Amino acid sequence: MTENKKTLAKIDKMDRRILEQIQQDGSLTNQELAEKVGLSPSPCLRRVRALEDAGIIVRTVTILDHKKLGLSLTAIILIGMDRHTPERFAAFEEQVAEYPEVQECYLITGQDADYMLKVVVPDMDHYHHFLLNRITRIQGVSGVHSSFVLRRVIDSTALPLGYLS
Repeated sequence: MTENKKTLAKIDKMDRRILEQIQQDGSLTNQELAEKVGLSPSPCLRRVRALEDAGIIVRTVTILDHKKLGLSLTAIILIGMDRHTPERFAAFEEQVAEYPEVQECYLITGQDADYMLKVVVPDMDHYHHFLLNRITRIQGVSGVHSSFVLRRVIDSTALPLGYLS
């Protein structure tokens, strides 16, 4: 058994069905969720609360249509740092966490970069401003490589639950 399997929370088939449903639509009422998974409302609510208490359900969010809000440009930015120290990384992470344009930030390996950011802005002018006045001003940033999303082929927040037993 892998170490990962040893540390996983115990999830049964009903919990998995609940998680699948709420990943697709977090706005379901408890009544609607119970009907979809084949439970009565009280046990369904108890299971949802237990999943929340176990930290499996972290939060519920609403996903907005970026284009309808005028946020048409998505950039993937690879960032290199000048020094690989905990202090340098912590300062960078603290700074980018303050930027609402940054949707995702990953410390990565296997590239000529240390971080990968997913950034959403209205257009190239706003991206240019963001890059020059925010990202390149963070102490320690030594290189930036930008790519731009042409089309979102798969855009999902749902985790693959088929691996759960």
